[in-house]
Amino acid sequence: MNIKKAIIPIVIILVSAFATRALVKSRPEVETQEVAPLAPLVRVTEVARQDLRFDVVAQGTVLPRTETTLIAQVAGEVTSVSDNFETGGFFTRGEVLVNLDRRDYEVAVRRAGAQVAQARLALVQQEAEAQVAVEEWGELGEGEPTSLVMRQPQVAQARAGLEAAEAELEKAELDLERTRIRAPFDGRVRAKRVDRGQFLTPGGPVATIHATDYAEIRLPVPDDQLVFLDLPFSYRTSSGASGPEATIHGRFGRERHAWQARIVRTEGELDSRSRMLNLVARVEDPYEPDPENPERPPLAVGMFVEAEIDGRPAEGVFVLPRAALRTSRDVDQMLVVDADERLRFRDVEVVRLDGERVVIGGGLEDGVRVCVSPLDVATDGMRVRTVSAGGGEQ
Repeated sequence: MNIKKAIIPIVIILVSAFATRALVKSRPEVETQEVAPLAPLVRVTEVARQDLRFDVVAQGTVLPRTETTLIAQVAGEVTSVSDNFETGGFFTRGEVLVNLDRRDYEVAVRRAGAQVAQARLALVQQEAEAQVAVEEWGELGEGEPTSLVMRQPQVAQARAGLEAAEAELEKAELDLERTRIRAPFDGRVRAKRVDRGQFLTPGGPVATIHATDYAEIRLPVPDDQLVFLDLPFSYRTSSGASGPEATIHGRFGRERHAWQARIVRTEGELDSRSRMLNLVARVEDPYEPDPENPERPPLAVGMFVEAEIDGRPAEGVFVLPRAALRTSRDVDQMLVVDADERLRFRDVEVVRLDGERVVIGGGLEDGVRVCVSPLDVATDGMRVRTVSAGGGEQ
């Protein structure tokens, strides 16, 4: 029994070994296969020609067409002011804004008038005496009379006295008129500096005012953007033609409003540091309400605005994301995917770089698929898998 117990495990082990060897020998041969590398997946967009306009965006601050400081030309106490003579008040051209005490100037006018009358009488007397002298010389004298005999110097002196008296009268009347300080144009009071009861001296400031017939906006534009605009550059022989139209956008609270403007001129020099040229846009009647948008506020002086300036038209161009452009050694290129799903380099003509988009004028055709994915390594003829930039594998 002990021998049997010792032999049975040995037999089992031998049988298992023979069975394992038989299984190993009967297994099928394993064939090794090479795994092809997976082509990179890229996003592509199919291009098509289109027409567009090269608008230029700029920002600036609203400025008045004319701003001036009213001053007093004569001295006097302020006796009254116009109801519109308040900060922010509107006035019309020729309106009397401030009245000064007129009594001293009225007296001066009467005094000057009396002096004119006296000078006129003196002239009449001298002319009469000269006439008598001519008649007496004709009866008693011989030869040609001298100017002194004809009393010509006395007549000239009397005539000069009359002219001086009339000039004094004109000056007194002008000073009297200047006691009424009038508005030189239609405008608005920006800062009021005097009020009733205050005494003004000649040259004293009365108010700061600005015109309201139109507003101007200085718009700095980079020099590389000027080529896209038909600008009214100033030459000696300039005909004064106006420039392109522009749309002015400004925010009032949370609302965004628009005004129509036109570029009327360029300033005299290009900034040497920023390489920008200031364009001047004009908005007519900035304080007139808009019939189509009664909620639109006036285009107030000092408002910060953004302008979209109408640019030159471009026909048959391609607009692509800026990521599609690859520049190497000053050569602008793009990657296109051919019918065999392989990348091909294309030299392209860049017309404009605008923010996150690029405008191509040449080097592409309608229907070409352009790669817009960033690739660290790209070779001509490299196989790729494609997916539309809008989604969906092709």
